[in-house]
Amino acid sequence: MWLFTRIAVWMAGGKAVRITPLKPLSGRSIDGLIVGGGADVSPDLYGQERLSHHLHLPQKDKGIIRFLLDIIIFPLTWIIRIIASRSNSSGVDPARDELERSLIDQCLKRRLPILGICRGEQLLNVHFGGTLHQRLTGFYTETTEIRTILPQKDITVEHGTRLYDIFGPIPCRVNALHRQGVHHLGNGIVVSARDRNGIIQAIEHEGDTWVLGVQWHPEFMPQAPRQRMLFRALVQQATSRMGSNDEISERGAISLE
Repeated sequence: MWLFTRIAVWMAGGKAVRITPLKPLSGRSIDGLIVGGGADVSPDLYGQERLSHHLHLPQKDKGIIRFLLDIIIFPLTWIIRIIASRSNSSGVDPARDELERSLIDQCLKRRLPILGICRGEQLLNVHFGGTLHQRLTGFYTETTEIRTILPQKDITVEHGTRLYDIFGPIPCRVNALHRQGVHHLGNGIVVSARDRNGIIQAIEHEGDTWVLGVQWHPEFMPQAPRQRMLFRALVQQATSRMGSNDEISERGAISLE
């Protein structure tokens, strides 16, 4: 995920710097923040006990091409998630939670743009006081549950949101690797997009600071112009802040995982 994110930021005109608990960096030395995918957000942060997770495979009939693609893609998806999450046996990463929440807080105080991806979207909601669905199995009634890096999930973007300004009115199809999702919205958080089952697929903060979270992985869809525009919007926001704040030291965006 880090490599794909780095390429996406570079294509958007920025420079990505990796931050981990073993390689921390102060929020005062960055111009924007990307909180990427990976381990589950600890349910302790939103007042719940952790539930056990079981693999849930889609039962929908597939065409032969999609069937073959899924056979090829599923092992890759599994490997990517294992490498990216760096999670312990409980499936959470408290050190990462602490680091990213601190960076989110620093960026909010400096009014720097923030993009949350998958886990990053969920952490943003929790940071503002919201909660999560720890399991989404059972929520899929209109369509079956999809977990693939291929763009196979239809979403509807809410009019009047920052995401709408980026994507426009044309229906959008995204990928899906998540098993959790936003439940109760945090303070100041609004819904930017939902899927056909009504599950929240994007959020943003209604304040002046550019804060946007998406449940899918735009970094895995460089072939899609609108997905590239998400990173372009972040870099543009960071660049505009550079012109209005002399304490920003370098141009670029930061990715975490």
